[in-house]
Amino acid sequence: MPRETGRKVVASNRKARHDYHIDDTFEAGLMLTGTEVKALRAGRASLVDGFVSITDGEAWLEAVHIPEYSQGTWTNHAPRRRRKLLMHRHEIAELEAATREKGHTIVPLQLYFSDGRAKVEIALARGKKEYDKRLALRERQDKRETERAVQAHKHR
Repeated sequence: MPRETGRKVVASNRKARHDYHIDDTFEAGLMLTGTEVKALRAGRASLVDGFVSITDGEAWLEAVHIPEYSQGTWTNHAPRRRRKLLMHRHEIAELEAATREKGHTIVPLQLYFSDGRAKVEIALARGKKEYDKRLALRERQDKRETERAVQAHKHR
């Protein structure tokens, strides 16, 4: 069987980009059980409530929902268990130092397979205020309206 190549996105957290200012992104591997990998390959996962915590120099992905594998037996996994992230020690130290600052957190942005291996893209983020969210929404609407006007003008 040929090796899998490329990047296949399983789940993305679009709400994170709305709720947070993204400062820096990192790619981390995931320690998963067999049924978790099979459930991910079926394309099922949710990153909405997920976050990353750092304990004893190890990074952990928490509150990410990977549903039980439908053909799994008693070996099935718990859907919301803690999953260890595989990262370089200096990256973990950098994240830990940054999260000590007020208002910083680590959130998962995307869960995907890269060349057959499960990876998660995590971001060092700062929470947005409500007026920031409204401003971003208004900017997006204005940009969309200008693009429509340009297209309409071209087709005349």
